[in-house]
Amino acid sequence: MALVSVIVPTFNRAYCLARTLDSALAQTHADLEVLVVDDGSTDETRSLIQTRYADEPRVRYLHQENRGVAAARNHGIGMSRGDFVALLDSDDVWKPWKIELQLCCLMQFPELGMVWTDMEAIDPSGQVFDHAYIRKMYSAYALFPDGELFAESVTLRTLLPSMADIVGEARLRMGSIFSQMIMGNLVHTSTVLIRRERLEMVKGFNETLCYSGEDYDFHLRTCRYGPVGLVDMPAIQYQRGMPDRLTRREYRIHVATNFLRTITHFIDTARAEIHLPQRMINGALADAHEWIGELQFEANDIPAARRELYASIRCQWLQKRTWRLFLSCYLPDGLRTWLQLHHRQRSQPRPGPSP
Repeated sequence: MALVSVIVPTFNRAYCLARTLDSALAQTHADLEVLVVDDGSTDETRSLIQTRYADEPRVRYLHQENRGVAAARNHGIGMSRGDFVALLDSDDVWKPWKIELQLCCLMQFPELGMVWTDMEAIDPSGQVFDHAYIRKMYSAYALFPDGELFAESVTLRTLLPSMADIVGEARLRMGSIFSQMIMGNLVHTSTVLIRRERLEMVKGFNETLCYSGEDYDFHLRTCRYGPVGLVDMPAIQYQRGMPDRLTRREYRIHVATNFLRTITHFIDTARAEIHLPQRMINGALADAHEWIGELQFEANDIPAARRELYASIRCQWLQKRTWRLFLSCYLPDGLRTWLQLHHRQRSQPRPGPSP
């Protein structure tokens, strides 16, 4: 059997961590190690691991000073021993057959370096409110019909007949999607299973991307190195609505600026590998600058908002909404304050995770 290393970064999540770890340990593929990387927690995380999992040899506890989720994941990856690595956030929950199904896909198609899945979204009470959430959370899916995003697909039941009752008519979709990923993230981290060989090419998470965006950068680099696959059915439950999530409103500026930083880097350094028309690339840059500009406008940082909105217009001239925002920066204070409140209530879907 193939050893799978499960990397679980955590910070002050003792209140929900056991549920997450239990879902990993309950996998039908039992040959795994679970590396809990405690990023300087001040709650009962250490004692939880020492008491609840004292007799579970598959759980390894690693502690580090607080350095952020990217550093925690990299620490876990560096200490892992598996031929395959799975990533799991400390408040999400796996279906028991997740790893078995993904391993089957990777074994059947050795050219795939990574496989991810759809997900159910659950509220703080644990109730599912969306049974297929990935296309809602990541708006870049709307830019590409499945036939344009993935070159081929197969029904999952043909790969693993023993799971036919579970997978139904769901499909494994496969292809090289580096170009499409420039338009926005398509991969959710807690759903990922990655081959060690691909991981060694990617070389971990970018620790300079603070608060958010390190996931997108990592998955974009993973897709750059070859074909990947989407198991087009939910295999995890994704937690929404917790107060400590990095997708809260106050973190959106970091999501937006890191998104722009990431795509600008690849557009500048790997343009020959991006098989998209220039108008789409200009559109991605325009959207990124407009996103930052809108957030700066809402925060009343008007000079920064003007700068970003003007950069957006330079990338793509005909944008009614961006022009309207840009001109609003020159309105009297009282009217502009009303518009700022109005914009907070009418936030638009963006390429990164929804707040």
